[in-house]
This record gives sequence, structure tokens and C-alpha cells, in this order.
Amino acid sequence: MAKNSNSKKPAKAAVKAKKPVKTAPKKAVNAAHSKKEASKSSNKVTSKITDKKVAVTGSVKTKLKAKLKVAPPLKKIEKIIDITTLESKFKEIAHFNSTESTVEEKLKALFILQQIDSNIDKIRTIRGELPIEVTDLEDEVAGLSTRLKNINDEIAQLQESIGKKKTAIKESKDQIKKYEAQQSKVKNNREYESLTKEIEFQMLEIQLSEKRTKEYTAEITAKTALIESSEEAVKQKKNELKHKKAELDSIVEETKKEEDALLKLSAKASTIVDERLRMAYKKVRDNARNGLAVVAIQRDACGGCFNKIPPQRQLDIRQHKKVIVCEHCGRILVDPTISEN
Repeated sequence: MAKNSNSKKPAKAAVKAKKPVKTAPKKAVNAAHSKKEASKSSNKVTSKITDKKVAVTGSVKTKLKAKLKVAPPLKKIEKIIDITTLESKFKEIAHFNSTESTVEEKLKALFILQQIDSNIDKIRTIRGELPIEVTDLEDEVAGLSTRLKNINDEIAQLQESIGKKKTAIKESKDQIKKYEAQQSKVKNNREYESLTKEIEFQMLEIQLSEKRTKEYTAEITAKTALIESSEEAVKQKKNELKHKKAELDSIVEETKKEEDALLKLSAKASTIVDERLRMAYKKVRDNARNGLAVVAIQRDACGGCFNKIPPQRQLDIRQHKKVIVCEHCGRILVDPTISEN
């Protein structure tokens, strides 16, 4: 029994000695592994942060570039208007006769006239509200100038009134001196009292004239301040009008050539159209918001009000045998292929 107990003891000691040897490398490995994972995660975080920074800075740069890019004040007119195409289309209808032409030819002439007029509208749309703004500013400047003139006239009248009151004061003082001199020569109390009343009356006239003079002077002061503010407003409006006119003149100068060419083309095209149709075209065009009086069918609907057109009516429009009007908006309906025929 003693031998067995002695033989087991070194085994336990060996086991105890082996335990720290096994656990120590595991801790070192775990520590190294955790350090590597921490470095990897930190690298990932830093890469994500840098990516976000790049994305943010890139977006900020693009926004700044977008802000710094100043849009041109005027689009190139060539992109909007193709005058050569319109002139070639007009040549196709130039030989039409307004009285002897067929319904198809009349519709084709109307459709081409509409295209020409629509391009003129595009040119005028480029100008925007500048012509209206210029007209409004001119009216404001004229109104302010008239107001200044009226105020100056009122000041002149007030100054004239002040001059009259000063003259009246002087005359009243002279009358007082005269009455005082007469008082020393009176023979009875009745004459003395009447002269005293005259002197009192002239004194009241002097007081009233002085009061009116002060009122007129105060009015002149107020109107002078009003003139200064009005002159400043006129100056600002004139500067604004100058800039608006310069902007409008530059736009008109750039588009004048194309507009003149299109206006001539429109005048020629309108002579080809029948007078009755031309009057109806102008009436519808004036009432329409977008200036469209002749529209093509788009997706089985009116190209102006976008209301559905029945199939039978579409068939009649494609045959080009009569002028058909939209039941909803009153626009003249044509087949989209009419200008190609």
C-alpha cells in the first residue's frame, strides 16, 4: 500500500508541473490573436472613415462646383429653333393656294404655321418677364418723377404764400404806426377807441400771418424731406431700370435675327392659309395658355388638353377630309404624320 501511494505522488506532481506549461502559450497566442483582430478592426474603421471622408469631401466639392457654375443667361437659339427645317417645310406649302387648296393642304399649312409661331413663342419665353419688368420700372420712374414735380410745385406755392404773409405783416405794422400817429391827434374818445380797435385788429392779423408762416415753413420742411427720399427712390429705380434694359437689350440683340426671320416666315405662311381658318386659328391661339391652336394626336388623345379622342374620330382625322376640332378645348386636330406627307 505504501509503494502504491508513493508511486502515484510523482504523477500528480508531473501533472501539476505540466499545467502552467500548457496554459502559458495559449494566453500568449490569444493575446497576439486579439491584437491582430484589434489592428484589423481599427484598419477597417479607419478605412471606412477615410472612405466616408472622401465621399463627403467629394460631394461637397461637387456641390461647390455646382454652385460656382453660373448658368448662361441665354440658351443657344440653335438648340431651340431650327429655322432651316421650318424654311424647308414652308417650301413644301409655298405653292398652295388659299382658295383652291384641298383640306389636307389647308391642315398642313396650318400645322406648319403653328410650328413657326410656337418657335416665335419660344424666343419670347427666353426673354421671360424682363419686358414687363422694364415697363413696370419705367412706369414707376415716371410716377415718381411726376410726384417730385408736384411736390416742388407745392413747395413753390407755399413759399409764395409765405411771401404774401410777410408782406401782409409788413403792411399791418405800417397800419399800426399810422393809427398810433393818428391817436395823438384825436379830438374825442370815440375816435380814440375806433383807432384802438383798428390797432388791435392789425395785431391779430400779424399774429395770424405769423402762425400761417410757421405752418407753411413746417410743411416745406416735411416736403423737402419727402423730396430727398423720393429722389433716392428715383435714383435706385433708374439704376435698376438701366440694368434690366441692358439685360433685355442683350437678349433681344441675340434673338433679333432669328425672330425677324420667323416673323417673316409666319407672315408668308398665314397668307397661304384660308382667311376663315386663319381667323379661327388666331382666336384659339389667343385664348390658349400655351399658344397652341393646331395640335397633333398623341397617344390617342388631344395634344393640347390631353383628353381621349374616340377611335372613329381619330380615323376621320387621319383621312384629312375635313377640319376637326377638339370637343373639349376647341383646338384644331391633325394627324402627326401630316407634315411628312
